[in-house]
Amino acid sequence: MTLNPLRVVVADDQRVVREGLAMLIGLLDGIEVVATAVDGLDAVEQALLHRPDVVVMDLRMPALDGAQATARIRSELPHTQVLVLTTYADDDALFPALRAGARGYLTKDASAEEIEQALSALARGQTHLAAQIQQRLVDVTLDANAAPKEAASIAGLPDGLSPREAEVLALIAAGLSNTDIARELVLSNATIKTHVNHIFAKIGARDRAQAVHYAYDRGIT
Repeated sequence: MTLNPLRVVVADDQRVVREGLAMLIGLLDGIEVVATAVDGLDAVEQALLHRPDVVVMDLRMPALDGAQATARIRSELPHTQVLVLTTYADDDALFPALRAGARGYLTKDASAEEIEQALSALARGQTHLAAQIQQRLVDVTLDANAAPKEAASIAGLPDGLSPREAEVLALIAAGLSNTDIARELVLSNATIKTHVNHIFAKIGARDRAQAVHYAYDRGIT
């Protein structure tokens, strides 16, 4: 038991998740949950009020999303760290959170031990990222060193598709299931499902058949 417990605020808009996390984290040795928050705006207010060591932050929340809340907290309280704990591990969730100042990122299938390790690491001024998040950052680093020709090709993707979404769409067109795509890209099924939903929304497809037609029509195969 530490002499001064690690003080934590838990922010999640789903009551059962919020209360469950607060209970789980509060049972960890040397950690005290000083407040909970029901959305991003509340997270900022609770952080300013209690000045915790770490805020455990969901991302998709009303009033103020987790990335925006993280940016405000890090600006106002530079000694307070933010651990993202979310369902989502896609680029649209990951990079805004990291740019906002989050130094930890776990998905909600993390174990109590992983959460404890992450909180302790952040309290020591270190980062702690889930394995799939680390892999994605490696991928992005490698992508950044790609040939200019490849970069030009990426810039020409239609309907605002990201490079990763185009990659997923090409694999859909090749007949792969979400599970197969997750295995191929070394990502979680939840991440692939999120990518597929984003793709369908961007290209206006109602099902995989329409997505396949779109991919072949635009040469994304």
